[in-house]
Order: sequence, then structure tokens, then C-alpha cells
Amino acid sequence: MNEEILAESVGKAVLAGVRTTGESEFEASMKELRGLAEACGYAAETMVTQRLERPDAATYIGSGKVQEIKQELYITGADTVIFMNTLTPSQLSNLAHELETEVLDKTGLILQIFGERARSAEAKLQVEYAKLQYMLPRLSGLRQNLSRQGGTGGSMSNKGSGEKQIELDRRHIEKRMAELRRALKDVESGREVMRRKRRASGLPLAALVGYTNAGKSTLLNRMLDTYCPDEEKKVMERDMLFATLDTTVRRICVGNGRDFLLSDTVGFIHDLPHDLIEAFHSTLEEAKLADLLIQVVDSSDENWERHIETTEKTLAALGAGHIPMLYVMNKADRGPHPELVPFAVGSKLYMSAKNGTGVELLTEHITDMLFGKRIECELLIPYGDGAVENRLRREAEVVTAEYRPEGIYMKCKLEKRLQEELRGYRMIS
Repeated sequence: MNEEILAESVGKAVLAGVRTTGESEFEASMKELRGLAEACGYAAETMVTQRLERPDAATYIGSGKVQEIKQELYITGADTVIFMNTLTPSQLSNLAHELETEVLDKTGLILQIFGERARSAEAKLQVEYAKLQYMLPRLSGLRQNLSRQGGTGGSMSNKGSGEKQIELDRRHIEKRMAELRRALKDVESGREVMRRKRRASGLPLAALVGYTNAGKSTLLNRMLDTYCPDEEKKVMERDMLFATLDTTVRRICVGNGRDFLLSDTVGFIHDLPHDLIEAFHSTLEEAKLADLLIQVVDSSDENWERHIETTEKTLAALGAGHIPMLYVMNKADRGPHPELVPFAVGSKLYMSAKNGTGVELLTEHITDMLFGKRIECELLIPYGDGAVENRLRREAEVVTAEYRPEGIYMKCKLEKRLQEELRGYRMIS
């Protein structure tokens, strides 16, 4: 099992946001920003908020609020300001100049978290590429302290030192991004080879998807505990936003011909920047190729409906919106009726991954959706068709088997596909 990742303290921060939506949605976004900041190791000292029809084009917030942030920086001793939305290059540049301190937006903060959590070679390449993609249009803001003398058209020789450095940075970044694209293409080729091997195994794939910190990794570990106990196969689980980035695929050994593959994917978040989705495209491809999506939802979170909406919007953007989905309403033991857990209502299954309550019920739902609901049937297999008997023992749930003079009598639970294939073996019911 991977060792846990703890966020190291990196300093104090002031959080800032502009409310252009309803109060509850704005509060949820600011709460989420605080969680992201804490996941990155920042101590969120205070919040500065403003209500506007739209963010200010120059500084995101009004000039008066910029001064208020400067006062909060002085009072709290914070050295970073983190904004709720992604800032434009000019907003980042102007704010860095006005506030004279480190300025981060939501995308930059998530990239910091991703940089800390990336463990596999692929994840590290993806994070580096996303960071460079983010930096490229913001070079002037990131280097706003450099000289900007000169700079009216013409050759590089006519440009000021700041512009020369920015141009050199741009060339270096573009060159490195080209190298990373080639490296990621090689990694993706290797991943495709692994996918072909999995497809050749004939095992269906179910993918755990959902909002970050909903409990996907915890659920994967409980499934492994129940069906394939092996500490080495377990993944890191922690009550933290974006605790894991790497996609993990494990075989869940249910038996009776109902084994399947289960993948744990990177979590989603409201307004996850498009560049991050693009950078992690090959990793998120596991969801697109799945036979079944299992959306894990933190049912104890008051914004769980918003989380479902965000997840399904992201899946649609990936081209995975058409795949059958099962909803796992996790942490239901924190709800109003913990004594009823586990239970199912329609396509929603209420359970607790942490406690392992409902794993068997979930497995039943998964296998029914992947293989079809099993129906009990009676068959008579001639002694010369021993291969059919072996197949039934391998792929079906055998209730009774008797060796009779006329052949092997077997009462089995079969899914529809197998029933159709074995129709000729005197299926009695």
C-alpha cells in the first residue's frame, strides 16, 4: 500500500472571491477553496469577498477590495493571496503588482497540489505539461518585476531586458512542452498495450468516478479487503482533496465467473480547468473505456447534488456520458437513518465505504449490471461434454450437481448470455 501524503505547511493565505451566483453556491465554492488551500498546506487566515455582476476585468475584484486585501495581509502576516476563480494573465499581473506578494488562482493552487501528489512517471509528466500550459500566457504577470523598457515591434535587439527574458522563457517552455508531448505519447502507447491485454482477458471494467474526496480510494480498498486481501494491492486513502492522482486498476475476485476489473480515477471538482482535463486525458481515458461507471458521492455533503452535476458534466466532456452508471451514496452512516444502511433506491445505493457496510450489496449490483441478472436453470450435460461442465463451474454459480445415468444434472444460476449459448442442453426452466 502506498504511504500517505501529508501536506507540508507552506505559509498563511488570504482567500478572495467574487460572488456572481447565488449565496449557497458561492459559499460552497469558498469552502472548497479553503479545502484546496489546506490540502496544499496553506493556513487560510481570512476571506475577502465581494458581490459583483461580473469580475473586474483589470483586478478581478474592485480597487477598494484590493486595498482591503493589502490590509489583511499586514494584519494576519499572510504572504499569499488565493483567488476563487482562474485569473486572466492581465489580472494576475495587475494583482501581483498591486499586492506585492504571491498571487495564486484556483488553477495554480490545484497545479501545486497535483505537483505534490504526482507519484507515477506519467502523472509527473502530465502535471509538468499542465503547469507549463498554464504559465505560457502568464509570463508577463509572473515576471512583472522585470524591466519593460523599450519593446515596440521589430527585432529582439529593440526589446527591453524584461521582454527579452520573457521571450527566452517562452521559447524554453514551448520546447519543453514539445518534449513532454512526445514522452506522454510514448506513455500512452504503453497504457494502450496494457488496455489491450485487459480486454483480451475478457474481464469487464468498472470505473470509480466522482468528486474529489468522495471516498473512491476507500471503496476500492474495501472491495479488495473483501474479495482479494492483499495489502500490496491497496491504494493510499486520506480525507483530503486530490489525495491520489494516479489511475489504479485492480481485479476484484468475486468468483463464479463474475470477476471484474475496478479502476480508481482522479477526482473531479467544480470548474476543473479544461487544461487539466486535457493534460490528464490518457489517465481519464479509463472512465471513457469502462463498461460501467460507479459514481461515488459523499451523501453527507450538503452540496452532493452539485457534485453529481459537476461529475456528469466532466464525464460528458470526456465523451463518457453515455456509459451506464451506478450511484454509490457513500458516508450514508452519517445520514438521518444510519440503522437502515445499506439499502438501495433505484440506481442509488446507500452505504459506508469506510466501515465496509454495503460492499456485498454493491458487488451484487455491479455484477448484475456487468453480466446481467442471473436466473436459476436446470441443465443435463452429456458425459461426453465435460468441457461444458467445466465452463459452468467456472462461469456460473452452481447450486446443485448430480451424476445421473443419463448425464450430469446441474442446477445453476446463469446470466442471459450463457443461457442462450447452452440452450441445447435440455434447459428445463
